[in-house]
Amino acid sequence: MATAPGKVFPKTDGASEPSAGSSESPTRSTKTSDIVREDAGIHPLMGNEAIARGVWEAGVRVATAYPGTPSTEILEAVARFPGEDIDAEWATNEKVAFDIAIGTSFAGERSFVAMKHVGLNVAMDALMSVTYIGVNGGLVAAVCDDPGIHSSQNEQDTRLVARLAQVPVLEPTDAQEALDYCREAFDISESYDTPVIVRSTTRLSHTRSLVKVGQRREPAKLGFREDPEKNVILPAHARRRHPLVLERERKLVDFADHSPLNRREQGGKEFGVITCGIAYSYIKESLPDASILKLGMTYPMPDQLLRDFCASVDRVIVVEELEPLIEDAVRLLGFEVDGKNYFPRVGEFSPSLVRAGLEKAGVLKAKTTVEPGFRPEALPRPPVLCAGCPHTGSYMALRAVDARVAGDIGCYTLAAIEPLRAIDTCVAMGSCIGNAVGIAKTGTESRPIVATLGDSTFLHAGIPPLIDAVYNQANIAVLILDNHTVAMTGGQHHAGTGFGLRGNAAPRADFEQIVAACGVKWVRSVDSYNLSDLYRSIVEATQYKGVAVVISNRPCVLDPVKIKGDPYQVNSESCTGCQACMNLGCPALRWNNELFDGHHRVMIDAEACIGCSLCAQVCPTDAIHLSARH
Repeated sequence: MATAPGKVFPKTDGASEPSAGSSESPTRSTKTSDIVREDAGIHPLMGNEAIARGVWEAGVRVATAYPGTPSTEILEAVARFPGEDIDAEWATNEKVAFDIAIGTSFAGERSFVAMKHVGLNVAMDALMSVTYIGVNGGLVAAVCDDPGIHSSQNEQDTRLVARLAQVPVLEPTDAQEALDYCREAFDISESYDTPVIVRSTTRLSHTRSLVKVGQRREPAKLGFREDPEKNVILPAHARRRHPLVLERERKLVDFADHSPLNRREQGGKEFGVITCGIAYSYIKESLPDASILKLGMTYPMPDQLLRDFCASVDRVIVVEELEPLIEDAVRLLGFEVDGKNYFPRVGEFSPSLVRAGLEKAGVLKAKTTVEPGFRPEALPRPPVLCAGCPHTGSYMALRAVDARVAGDIGCYTLAAIEPLRAIDTCVAMGSCIGNAVGIAKTGTESRPIVATLGDSTFLHAGIPPLIDAVYNQANIAVLILDNHTVAMTGGQHHAGTGFGLRGNAAPRADFEQIVAACGVKWVRSVDSYNLSDLYRSIVEATQYKGVAVVISNRPCVLDPVKIKGDPYQVNSESCTGCQACMNLGCPALRWNNELFDGHHRVMIDAEACIGCSLCAQVCPTDAIHLSARH
């Protein structure tokens, strides 16, 4: 893996990070948009943008989040509103974000926090306490579920978590309702002394529709409420608060029975559909004239409204994504109901899936379809790391030392599949170090044990397990893949980038200092594009007795700015087709269809190549050089 003579590492002119004191930022423009300047009107908004608009209109003072698909755009949209109106910031993780929102509520101001469904797992400790404490200023959390698992490790249903926490859930159908429900959620929060969850899903979060927007309200500043028995959740205080939570839930059931958030649409008597969220749109498309009970508040359930609707029709069908919460509630009220016998508990709903379920239920006739003619299938494009991704070399080096690798959540998880095949496990944010410690403690592995995680993931949840690894004297190596951004969700800043959400300069966390403060004695930073140094560092780290940390340091090639160096090219006469470069999995590398001496050779797509030099470094015949035209 030694670097061949004459191989040139690419420059990152115009793409390197500004210094911490610089006023310039590499982020996308965050200038105030036309939508912000307008006090009213109709605008095309994504669901996430509509939630952000609702947050601003509700008079929220502090909004915070940790990025995660499909929720990321919410706080990015909030950040487009004037800073004097609303303080918007990325938090280190969802627990920290929730705690900041709780603190703002304590101070008597309205607060907002956003996250994806698995992020709520991280914040659960705070949620389960604040549900007893209640609020001072209104507190609303937007939680975006991911039915179909487009970009998550599971497809859990946030309504189940809300039921456990006894926190009301509002579930909008479209972007207009996303704005309206978010604004309404703050009034509910303050009226009933409770945090409120606004549940979105991938389809709603990322679908754009016309939205009528309004003006910002400025709620009264309540100030800090001196009430230790409410604010300090000691066991004695919690015992007195629990009955109040149960009484609050009873009052919310009565509210749900009479709230316009839940509405009946009367149609025929032969059957009625109870639905919520995005599924309502699919029902209206297939059954525009049916009797429908649309629930905008899906926890707690409106018991009397459910009874009245079920009694008004001969048959009840429930259509809801993921878990059968409404279906089970209807059964508990004593009514027969169809639901998950026709609609799945897994995957994302679509108009065709809902129609198919209604056809199985016998309320729609099956469509007669004409057999289509020949329709060529598109070739599948395997998911791979980007051309020039700095993580590629790291996993090539790990594969070269035959390491047992505990991976983590990030775009680098793609190293688990062909052609890198260098990750053995992946569980949840920050789990890799603890997983590696557990593997090491068994004493069954003869291979080096390495944990790999990104810079944002390390700050999110990697520091406590690193301390634990040192404390319990585990023999593991940790590879921190520092690409200076939250890459998988689109290039957001974090505490290790030197910039805030709005592109403002901010203190930058020093990974070497943090690692040393955790008690690690062996730590080294290395350029991710220098394969010889990277390989040597990983070999030494895996041979070290104790915890060793390698920080692989190169900015992401796409976010927050795209890096483009001079491209490389292949000398076909020198190429033997050995496939050493192809094992990188770089999208810029491909086989040349022409035969040379009866063998295929490699070629490089100059437009896709960013000039990282990794292929040149692994080429055993020195066949790859900078393009002659450069």
